[in-house]
Amino acid sequence: MIEHLESKLIKESEISKLTLSLKGKSIVFTNGCFDILHSGHVQYLARAKSLGDFLWLGLNSDESVRKLKGQGRPINSQADRAFVLAGLASIDAVTIFNEDTPLALIEKIKPQIHCKGGDYLAKNLPETPLVESFGGKVIILPFLEGKSTTLILKKAKQN
Repeated sequence: MIEHLESKLIKESEISKLTLSLKGKSIVFTNGCFDILHSGHVQYLARAKSLGDFLWLGLNSDESVRKLKGQGRPINSQADRAFVLAGLASIDAVTIFNEDTPLALIEKIKPQIHCKGGDYLAKNLPETPLVESFGGKVIILPFLEGKSTTLILKKAKQN
């Protein structure tokens, strides 16, 4: 079982080999920090998976989470976050990236679909022109109100 989870953790050097093996399947790509996994994440990822055959998740590294979210984040290390995400049935592959955006990862994977949560607009995403340049689509999935890591941390501090 552990080996199966570890096999979902894909290093950048292994991307081209995996994408070749997926020829003919539709790859859905999403990305994020996924610091404290909650039901909103699980629902979002299940919806993303339903859009294609293979769900590939780009996971922000600890360094990029700190740049995006500030000091004190992430709560969980990139290794722990990647392993927990690999345990979800909806996720087929997880690749950690260090940059602020997943552009380099998307360039290598070339997914047919790139999806983000409803707190984003496709027209404002730096990924949209790249995804569309190779014939892919950007899909924005509905945001689930009241489901966020920020709210969980706020609640924890109040208690």
